[in-house]
Amino acid sequence: MADSPTPRPASGAGLTGFVTREAAEAAAEPTEAERRELDAAVELLSGRRMALLTGAGLSTDSGIPDYRGPDAPPRNPMTYQQFVGDPVLRQRYWARNHVGWHHLRHAVPNAGHEAVVHLEERGLLTGVITQNVDRLHSDAGSVRVIDLHGRYDRVLCLSCGSVYTREGIARLLERLNPGYLERVEGEIAPDADAEVADTGDFVVADCPVCEGMLKPDFVYFGENVPNERVRLAYAAVDDADALLVAGSSLTVMSGLRFVRHAAKEGKPVVIINRGQTRGDALADLLVNMGVGTALQYLARTLPDAGPGPRNHAGRHSD
Repeated sequence: MADSPTPRPASGAGLTGFVTREAAEAAAEPTEAERRELDAAVELLSGRRMALLTGAGLSTDSGIPDYRGPDAPPRNPMTYQQFVGDPVLRQRYWARNHVGWHHLRHAVPNAGHEAVVHLEERGLLTGVITQNVDRLHSDAGSVRVIDLHGRYDRVLCLSCGSVYTREGIARLLERLNPGYLERVEGEIAPDADAEVADTGDFVVADCPVCEGMLKPDFVYFGENVPNERVRLAYAAVDDADALLVAGSSLTVMSGLRFVRHAAKEGKPVVIINRGQTRGDALADLLVNMGVGTALQYLARTLPDAGPGPRNHAGRHSD
């Protein structure tokens, strides 16, 4: 049995790169029923190196709401086509994002992120594939992170390709819209969108270099994940003996495809999530519980990886 993970200070602070509060404390201990489920996961994963796929459920303990969890309200995120094609919708987006970003900019890694670091440091992970844009894996200290849907700490110009920090663009938006943050409030979404009604007078910032259109550096609905990120994610799954999914409903194909790939290759798939996922039928084991608690338990319970039974011939093999 491995030692418990050692708490560490966050090396960044999620969306902006600075910390204003301590990281979340350790997750709660699992119940007896949850421990039985986790022990089954330990038995299945022992001796195997894993690829880890994470979703919004991992960041809820950091104060970032989930898109599709059991208690999440219905949302209708903006598509890439709407963003680039409709100036009014783009204005509405940036106004809502401006409010949301200021609410979420102080998010820091939680106990689940720390557990992932511990698993990686012990050589149990071939890579961390995250659908989150909050950068909390990297802030916690994970090294091999594939930000599948992009990074919220950067903004791109779609015309000249210039790259800006999100904090810098926030300051530019504050100068263009003095007093706006004090006038409005809004319920926050995982991508820092906010339910804000008063957006008609919001001034959108253009690229300081070419006056082109600015866009946060993450993948919108209707936009393709860059090929290099997909290649790296598949490589992490191919290098692994098993796939562990933590905190994702697997609703979108960008994450589900890796579950399908692992299952097709006959590699065990373990899904930890509150509620059903689109990949449940492909999983060898489902663990319905909080992600932070589960990852902490696995990080202190899984033994060091051995050579591992590569190319596991499970029920999903061809």
